[in-house]
Amino acid sequence: MEKTNCDQPENKPQTTASLFRHGSTLSLLTLVSRVLGLLREMTKARFLGTSAMSDAFSVAFLLPNLFRRLFAEGSIAVAFIPTFKEHTLENDREKTKEFLSCTFTFLSFFVTLMVVAGIIAAPLLVRIIGVEEFDETVFLTRVMFPFLAFISLAALFQGVLNSFHVFTPSGVGPILLNIITILCAYVLTPLIGCPARAMATGVIIGGFMTMMIQLPFVLKHGQTFFVTGLKRAFKNPGTRKVLRLISPTIIGMAAYQLNDLVSTALAGRAGEGIVSSLQYSLRLQELFLGVFAVSIGTVLLPNLTEYAKTSQWEIYNRRLGTSMNIIALITIPITFFSLAQGQNLIRLLFQNNIFDETSVSLTYVAFIFHMPGLFFIALNRILAPAFYAQSDTKSPTIAGLISFAVNIVLAAFLVGPFRGAGIAFALSFTSIINTILLLVFLGRNKNIKLGVVVGPSLLYILKIFVLSAIAVVPVYLLSPWFKYIFADNIKIISYGAPLLINMFIFFTLGIFMLAVVKDRHFIAIKKMFNKRLKHDV
Repeated sequence: MEKTNCDQPENKPQTTASLFRHGSTLSLLTLVSRVLGLLREMTKARFLGTSAMSDAFSVAFLLPNLFRRLFAEGSIAVAFIPTFKEHTLENDREKTKEFLSCTFTFLSFFVTLMVVAGIIAAPLLVRIIGVEEFDETVFLTRVMFPFLAFISLAALFQGVLNSFHVFTPSGVGPILLNIITILCAYVLTPLIGCPARAMATGVIIGGFMTMMIQLPFVLKHGQTFFVTGLKRAFKNPGTRKVLRLISPTIIGMAAYQLNDLVSTALAGRAGEGIVSSLQYSLRLQELFLGVFAVSIGTVLLPNLTEYAKTSQWEIYNRRLGTSMNIIALITIPITFFSLAQGQNLIRLLFQNNIFDETSVSLTYVAFIFHMPGLFFIALNRILAPAFYAQSDTKSPTIAGLISFAVNIVLAAFLVGPFRGAGIAFALSFTSIINTILLLVFLGRNKNIKLGVVVGPSLLYILKIFVLSAIAVVPVYLLSPWFKYIFADNIKIISYGAPLLINMFIFFTLGIFMLAVVKDRHFIAIKKMFNKRLKHDV
C-alpha cells in the first residue's frame, strides 16, 4: 500500500534489508532502463559508430541534457522534495495544492523560455564545442531541445511521487524513452535516410511520454494542480523557498554541467571519435551507477528529510552509514571485474563493421580511466541527499565549484598528451576530491556524528576492496585461456562466453568470501531474499 499525505513519517530505524526493500522495485526498473540505455548506445554504434555524425548526435543530445540536469534532476529534486514534504506533513490540502500549482506554473514558464533560448542560441553553443558536422549538429540540437521542457516537468511529478515513497512511475519513464528512441532508429532511418535524425525524433517522443506516464499517478494521490498567474506563482512562500534553495544548487550544478561542456569541447578538438568514445564509456559506467546508486539516493532523500525534520539524528546517522556500506559492497567489486573484462565487454556490446578496432581502442582507453571513479561518483550520490535533507544546498555547491575548477585544469592539461584518457582520468580524480570535500562539510554539522558514520565505513570499504582484489586474480589468470578456447567464433561466443564464465567465477568466489567472513550486509540481504522466496512459495 502506497503512502498518502495523511500518513505519518516512518520513524523506525532503517536496516540494510529495509533499504534494499524500499529500493528494490526502483532498482529493478532502473536496471531495465540502463540495459535499454545500453541497447540505445549499441543501436547508435550500429548506425553511426564513432563517426563525425555520431559526434554530432552526441553533442546535440548533450546540450539539452546539460540544462535538464541543471533544472530537473539536480535542482527540482533537492529543493522541491524537502519543501513539498513539509507541506504534506502539515496536512493542509489547500496550501499544498496552491504550492504545487505555483511551482508548476513557474517551472513551465521558465523552461519554455530556456527551450526558446536554446533553439535560438544553438549555433553559438555548437560552435563553442567545435565538431566537424556543424550544420547537422545545430539542426539536431534544435530538434531535441524541447526535451528539456518535458523532462523538467517529469522531474517535478517525480518529486511529488517520491515524497509519498512512490517510485515505480518515475522508473518506467526512462524505459519508455529508451524503447521509443531505439524503435525510431530502426523504423524511421529507412524512411528519412538519417539515423541521427531518426533517433532525435525518438528522444522528443520519449521525453513527452516520460512526463505523461507520471501525471495519472500524481492525480491518483490527490495532488491536483492548476496554472496560476506568474505573479501569484512567484509570491507563493513555498515556491520562493524552493527558489532560495535552488539558487546555490543551480550554481553548483551549472559548474558541474559546464564541466561536461568544457570536457566535451576539449574532446571535440582532440580528434574524430573522441567525444563518442567518451560517451560510450560513460554509458557503461552509468549502467552500473544508475541501477544502485541513483536508486538508493532517490529512496534515501525523502527518508533522511523525515529524520532531519523530526530530529531523529541517531537513525539519520545509521541510515547514512548503511547506505555508504551498501554502495561499497556493490560498486567496488563491479569496478574490479570491469577493469579486468572491459575489452571483452566493449567488443561484445559495440563492435561491428562501423564500430571498428579504432573505436574499440578509443572506448576501452576511456573506460579504464572512467571506472576507478565509479565508487566515488556513487558515494557522492549518497552524500548529497544528506545535505539536501537538511535544506543545506550551499555545502554541495561549494564542493561542486572546487571540483569543477580541479577537473577543468586537469582535463586541459592532460587532453593534449593523453586525449580521451586524460579527460576520463580528470573526471575520476575530481570525483575523489568531491567526496573528500562533502565528508569534510558533513562533519561540520554537530548533529551528524561523522566518526560514527565514516569510521566503520572506512574499515568496511577496505574489507570489500581486499576481497574484490582476491576474487579478480583467477579472472586475470584464466582470461587468456578462455580467449584462446572461444576464439574464431561468432562475436557473442568469442567475447560473451569468456565474459560470462569469468563473471561466474568472480562473483561466486566473492559471495563465498562474504559468507565466510559473515558480512552483515550480505547476511541481511540474504535473509530478505529468503523471506521473499518463502512468501512467493
